[in-house]
Amino acid sequence: MQTYKAPLRDMRFVLHELHADPGSEPLPGLEEITPDVADAILEEAAKFCTERLLPLNASGDAEGCRLENGVVRTPKGFPEAYAAFRAGGWTAMGSDPAYGGQGLPETINKLVEEMICSTNLSFGLYPGLSHGAYKAIAGHASEALKAAYLPKIVDGTWSGTMCLTEAHCGTDLGLLRTRAVPQDDGSYRITGSKIFISAGDHDLTENIVHLVLARLPDAPKGVKGISLFLVPKFLPAPDGTPGARNGVTCSALEHKMGIKASATCQLSFDDAVGWLVGEPHKGMRAMFTMMNSERLSVGIQGLGAGEAAYQGAVAYARERLQGRALSGAKRPDLAADPIIVHPDVRRMLMAIRAYNEGARALGGWVARSLDVMERHPDPAERRRAEDFSALMTPVVKALFTDLGFEAASIGLQVYGGHGFIRDHGMEQYVRDARISMIYEGTNGVQALDLVGRKLPAHAGRLLRGFFHPVLAFLDAALEDDALAPLALPVSKAFGALQLATAHIAQRGLKDPDEAGAAATDYLRLFGLVALGFMWVRAAKVAQAALADGTPERDFYEAKLATARFFIERILPQVAGLLAAIKSGKGAMMALDEAMF
Repeated sequence: MQTYKAPLRDMRFVLHELHADPGSEPLPGLEEITPDVADAILEEAAKFCTERLLPLNASGDAEGCRLENGVVRTPKGFPEAYAAFRAGGWTAMGSDPAYGGQGLPETINKLVEEMICSTNLSFGLYPGLSHGAYKAIAGHASEALKAAYLPKIVDGTWSGTMCLTEAHCGTDLGLLRTRAVPQDDGSYRITGSKIFISAGDHDLTENIVHLVLARLPDAPKGVKGISLFLVPKFLPAPDGTPGARNGVTCSALEHKMGIKASATCQLSFDDAVGWLVGEPHKGMRAMFTMMNSERLSVGIQGLGAGEAAYQGAVAYARERLQGRALSGAKRPDLAADPIIVHPDVRRMLMAIRAYNEGARALGGWVARSLDVMERHPDPAERRRAEDFSALMTPVVKALFTDLGFEAASIGLQVYGGHGFIRDHGMEQYVRDARISMIYEGTNGVQALDLVGRKLPAHAGRLLRGFFHPVLAFLDAALEDDALAPLALPVSKAFGALQLATAHIAQRGLKDPDEAGAAATDYLRLFGLVALGFMWVRAAKVAQAALADGTPERDFYEAKLATARFFIERILPQVAGLLAAIKSGKGAMMALDEAMF
């Protein structure tokens, strides 16, 4: 039995207290998004997710999707839930009002995404992929394509996908073989096969808009020869409604470990009609607009899974009677104490809580930078925000999904044997969360992106967007007697991050394998420091609220206790990560290939 209550109080803390900028003017276009309006949106989203999506999570997992006579059917209740989702305007939240969108900020959109992922990750993939397609089309397509497709995607009557992977190429897209032949009318004929296409076919929308990577006849080899095409499932009729069936079909559904209610398809394109998005041979640039959006959203999937696992584990730990507390019976009126009295159970619950609240805070910081990047009137501020979001995208994607899977696994451990069976629904969170570490670029690829691209970019300019505010805040916090005990360990961890960065810069320039060997450990170290920074900032807000005599003492005292747990029990991992990074590639690369 899966349970969930949206963590609205903590979401409001992140939105209105932690990242608030008192006295600043609202960003253009967000003048009407007051705290009351934001809270009302979050409350309605919580209601929809708990009442409509959560009841379908376990049943959708058990039933899965099916391919019947060439038609993909989603599980019972999904079409009705999607119709209600669309009718409620949720597909339009983060889109431009010019296409029928609501123009809401990413700071709100990402919190709503978290609730969707906590209650029904499989369901969330359908509108999630559509919004990614919206981003790519809005950023790179012609005005004619935007006018024809974006309003339908925004209102949810049509959905979108991204079609990259082929059976012989995943990360190395330079090997793809799908081809596009230009036609006299300006369209193209697309032929090839794609696999692992999330939401590639289904019965939720009238039409599906595929964004497909393919090669033109004169394309150069490698990634420099890839173009992006818009290929609809049904060709639009003159009145804009779905017309004739295009040459794209679902040839099979993947049989997966998790997210079983999400239709993961093998698609065949057979002389399908498509239109170029962006410039010829520049498809990767356009697709990465979608990929970067999706990578941040996948990070939120990890957070959503972690929150669901935490709530389920806490509920079970309060109810499950087993043994007596080591310090003496806490509930002598019962046959045994609830397991939440045991230190090791507390360790597990506190770890998940610290991961989740820290990730929510860090995600809020990155989401705020996305809003600044899109809306700030000062070009310099927009560039700084773009630098920061580019730097943090691989960190959010990899760190949040690593921690989300770990949280789900810990949550299952709290249940013990009851977690390993389906009755309580915890094992579904473990299975569902695992894919988030793989798709949209494996977490190892994210680490290589951070070390190989983001660190050296513009002579280290991207790093300054993180290092400078962290250093300034920690220096000031060390002068605050109340905050210094928490700030000092984070400051030392930040010093370790600086050392690790310098080490990789020196060794990696000489030997790329050295950078590759350090990449995953470096990303985790970076992420832990970022979470530590968030926890000191959260502690500062909590201390101020308690000093002011807030009536919500329990909330802020819990915030301080969780900050202390993270800094004392989790952050020390930084020392081991730094040692591993400095050890170099030697032990990792020592064995000859034949010796494995």
